[in-house]
Amino acid sequence: MYEHLVVFKFNTDITPAKQQELLDQLLDFRNRIPGISDLTAGINVTEETENIHGYTLGLRVTFKDLESLRSYGPHPLHQEFVKSLDGILQNVIVVDYPKV
Repeated sequence: MYEHLVVFKFNTDITPAKQQELLDQLLDFRNRIPGISDLTAGINVTEETENIHGYTLGLRVTFKDLESLRSYGPHPLHQEFVKSLDGILQNVIVVDYPKV
C-alpha cells in the first residue's frame, strides 16, 4: 500500500463555500477512482496557527499498490479537480510513501 498526502494553500479570498466544494470533490474520489483503499480529507482546524502557514485543506489517500498511485494522477476525475484549482491555489505540498 502507498500513502498520498496533500495539503493545499489557497488564495486569501477563497470563500468557505468554495473550500467546501473542493472538499466534496476530493471525498468523491473515494468511490470513483480505482485503487483507492481509504481516503480522508478535511478543512484544517488546528489551533497551532504558527504551524499552518496558511494551509487550509488536507487530503490523505491510501492506494492498494504503486500502480494505483501512478494511475491516480492522470485519472480524468483527478485532472478535473486539478483544473478547478486554477487561479485559487497558492501552493501545494505532496508526499507519497509506501505504507509500512
